[in-house]
Amino acid sequence: MSYDLLLKGAEVLLPHPSGKGLQRAQVDVAIRDGKTVEIGSNITIPAAQVVDLKGLHLLPGVIDSQVHFREPGLTHKEDLESGTRGALLGGVTAVFEMPNTNPATTTKELFEDKLARAKGRCHTHYAFFVGASPENADRLETLETLPHCSGVKLFMGSSTGTLLVEEDVHIERALRSGHRRVIVHAEDEARLRERKHLAEEGGHPRFHPIWRDEETAFLATSRLLKIARKTGRPVHVLHVTSAKEMDLLKDSKDISTVEILPQHLTLSAPECYDRLGTFAQMNPPIRDQHHQDRLWKAVLDGTVDILGSDHAPHTREEKAKPYPQSPSGFPGVQTLVTLMLNHVNQGRISLEKFVELVTENPRRVFGIKNKGRIAVGFDADFTVIDLKKSRRIENSWIASRVGWTPYDGMTTTGWPVMTFLKGRLAMREDEILLPSSGEAVDFEGTR
Repeated sequence: MSYDLLLKGAEVLLPHPSGKGLQRAQVDVAIRDGKTVEIGSNITIPAAQVVDLKGLHLLPGVIDSQVHFREPGLTHKEDLESGTRGALLGGVTAVFEMPNTNPATTTKELFEDKLARAKGRCHTHYAFFVGASPENADRLETLETLPHCSGVKLFMGSSTGTLLVEEDVHIERALRSGHRRVIVHAEDEARLRERKHLAEEGGHPRFHPIWRDEETAFLATSRLLKIARKTGRPVHVLHVTSAKEMDLLKDSKDISTVEILPQHLTLSAPECYDRLGTFAQMNPPIRDQHHQDRLWKAVLDGTVDILGSDHAPHTREEKAKPYPQSPSGFPGVQTLVTLMLNHVNQGRISLEKFVELVTENPRRVFGIKNKGRIAVGFDADFTVIDLKKSRRIENSWIASRVGWTPYDGMTTTGWPVMTFLKGRLAMREDEILLPSSGEAVDFEGTR
């Protein structure tokens, strides 16, 4: 008997024996046929390939559960190939792509078209969300069970694209159709319409968090939680940005899970808008330090379940339009890991906690099969990091078609140096060794 791959010398992030959280252990990890088959000290069984990871950390493969790769319809900004290339270079091994493409992913045929486009082109593993609309609300129970569907995405407030379910009657219809957790962009559309004049009159992106204020988020999330409890349907509130909203969600863990983004933990208003202008514009907006402090508290007290990038690229020309004609969103999948490792090195968050937010918790929240942890029987997807490596983030490194990042010029400490997909070394030191080797992700509750 022999193994295909033996990883030695790393500090490995493993599930804690208590069943809660992660722990570090100096162990070897053996892989055969794309699966982890043995974890232990000084494994002596021979392997076809032995990789020495001394001085490095071996993490479960990082999962980014919110990316917008713009295909079909908006591929001048991004496509599945370029988006997953950036993900792999950034240490991400699986991505869940959003439905607000053109056309929006609202039918079985359009969902299967995305799968067909992804096959043989993606550098990471992949899955897709189906978009909820008033027209398909009663069919979501069938759509959410399609193979490789990561779930249903519902927009309560308008953002990029045409998907919008703003009225409670249609939100309730959507939540009554199906059983899996529904992910939600929670901003109150009526309030956005009422207050848009503030953005237009202000004419500068520093008015973005004034237009899309804390109350806009709080009202939508309050409505959502009420309907979720009425229907008994679990929800996942995306990119939470505000203190008041987080206070509400802390007391709503019975029905809701919570996502935050690295940008809301890293950038703050008004400085980011004065420095970056519309290139810092996103929905919901980056807010001031008071809100960022509350988000960090929520990360540390367990209110937050998941950290995603909300990678949402637009070209420089589009972003340079006068505010508020400028689109919201910016690239993030490639910088997610190094930004958060920099926070680890600054003492803001433990390595174990960060890894839990991008591996174990996505596995639990979305019902992912065989991924999200280093354990016997699980897929051998790994992210290898050098926690001591310092480097500048530069636009020239960004693989996205738009070729820019708001973090250009920022030096971070802690970088991904290798990624493994099903036991095969796919990326090492900015070089993709196994292009287009991603496969579709499987979920519990799908056919």
